[in-house]
Amino acid sequence: MDFTNRIELSDLQQAVNKIKAEIGQIVIGQQLTIEYILTALLADGHILLEGVPGVAKTLMAKVIARTIDVEFGRIQFTPDLMPSDVLGTSLYNSKNTEFEFKKGPVFANIVLVDEVNRAPAKTQSALFEVMEERQVTVDGTTYPMSEPFIILATQNPVEHEGTYRLPEAQLDRFLFKITVGYPSASEETEILKGHHERRSLREAVNEVIPTITAEQLNALREKIRQVHVEDNLLEYLVKIVGATRSHPALFLGASPRASVALLNSCKALAALRGRDFITPDDVQELAYPVLRHRIILTPEREMEGSTPDDLIKLILEKTEVPR
Repeated sequence: MDFTNRIELSDLQQAVNKIKAEIGQIVIGQQLTIEYILTALLADGHILLEGVPGVAKTLMAKVIARTIDVEFGRIQFTPDLMPSDVLGTSLYNSKNTEFEFKKGPVFANIVLVDEVNRAPAKTQSALFEVMEERQVTVDGTTYPMSEPFIILATQNPVEHEGTYRLPEAQLDRFLFKITVGYPSASEETEILKGHHERRSLREAVNEVIPTITAEQLNALREKIRQVHVEDNLLEYLVKIVGATRSHPALFLGASPRASVALLNSCKALAALRGRDFITPDDVQELAYPVLRHRIILTPEREMEGSTPDDLIKLILEKTEVPR
């Protein structure tokens, strides 16, 4: 069906296509994962990537960060990491006999937090304020983050030795939890061909060209806010999120923050796909990455082998779709 957009989205489409073209030179496959990461960037949300080692979680984060002309930081979370290693610390300057704050690696525009579940709760708490309020408070002084500010975190769902479960309050601050799976056989063949024929992967990543600036990204985000949403779709979205709070198989449902996250991400996905309005399909598709880390199953359902995605699917099937 043909339609005419009320918002000019050609510049957004061009920017997204340029980013995808740069990423495609390095990362084989994972097209939907890349699209969801770009959606989160446009929606101004943090991202949690979960997958087994070797499926290009860190590589995708690094390449996407390089396609945007902003400052990139990386933190490797370990069990002995301290909050000051993330946020920074005050050091005594003997020249002026004053303490000066030395900023930590979190002071960047795009921050890759590798293996986020390997740090204990004390260090995880260091991310609470900066993820939600985009600022850091140290020794009574508040330091605002420069925009854009996005945290891309990775974690391994299989290995549990030396890991710590992320607090629910922290999980709720991630816009998406994206599950990164294995590539297909044809994609894995392309990966092997690339490693066999081309130069080192490190050199290839270093040659990725930034395609948009921070100012351009912020301008695109302003367009996202103008995407049209019908009232019946707002009600549909609220019904889905609300159903997680009363479902007998769920111990913990999603908060209003999840409703806001689902709305903003649907608007970003619609614009990314060339529409200035959202549809029920957008809501149904993004309900999984938005809700799967915000709900907790009852022990009985977990013992039966159910997953958060199973419950989200049941809720979507039982919620009437607006016409």
